[in-house]
Amino acid sequence: MSFISYLINGISLGSVYAIIALGYTMVYGIAKMLNFAHGDVIMVGGYAAFSIMMYYGGNPLLAVLVAVVVCTVLGIAIETVAYRPLLEAASPLAVLITAIGVSYLLQNVVLLIFGSTPKSFQSVVNLPSLKLADGALTISGTTMVTIASSVVIMIVLTTFINKSKPGQAMRAVSEDKGAAQLMGINVNGTIALTFAIGSGLAAIAGVLLCSAYPSLTPYTGSMPGIKAFVAAVFGGIGSIPGAMIGGILLGVIEILGKAYISSQLADAIVFGVLIIVLLVKPTGLFGKQIQEKV
Repeated sequence: MSFISYLINGISLGSVYAIIALGYTMVYGIAKMLNFAHGDVIMVGGYAAFSIMMYYGGNPLLAVLVAVVVCTVLGIAIETVAYRPLLEAASPLAVLITAIGVSYLLQNVVLLIFGSTPKSFQSVVNLPSLKLADGALTISGTTMVTIASSVVIMIVLTTFINKSKPGQAMRAVSEDKGAAQLMGINVNGTIALTFAIGSGLAAIAGVLLCSAYPSLTPYTGSMPGIKAFVAAVFGGIGSIPGAMIGGILLGVIEILGKAYISSQLADAIVFGVLIIVLLVKPTGLFGKQIQEKV
């Protein structure tokens, strides 16, 4: 039963990585940029939910809604103020450096407001644990909600991208910004919508992550953000199913590595697997080779 328990925990952690990776892969797929401040949006969502839980009655649903709204607005603000002026004229390196600057800005603003002392996060999930095999296997309510949330988000997001008009606009912008603009699509608005969705998903991931690992600091989102980026590359950055599968695989590898090899080497194992996969398939598991026209 130990292996099954580790596997379930890995899928749960991987589900959080998958939700975060969806934000990375959407922004890259549509705006062709890497938003390295995405991990810190997770942290902001965690602090928004923490504030509601601690100071405004502790309503879990309200905490999640506030976190999503705060992060959505933050995502739009970041895209409008920091990235939009650079997308057309600046080099990709300038955009990347700006993203790193935004990341440090968010960390230090939260550090000034809340301090560096770790906060004890109260879980927003109140479901009882599920006991199986005569109590030999216990699945926590947080684990069940996390896995279910990732599946629902994946289905809803895929349907939105494939069936809705804004989703079709995103696909058009992803293919060719110039042609999409000539067809009457608001490219800037579409990119802003992408940031809004990705940041809203980051808020949900932040709340679920802090519910499972209830310690919140201004640097909480840094490593999960990096690992989620790894998951997006692992699955094939730009691919929504790839982000989902990559996140889950990454979580399983990390938990099994901690359990059976070494907790200190778990991160090294994760990045080592990424290197091996990219050596075999440079575009990731579900990535497509794109040929540039000349």
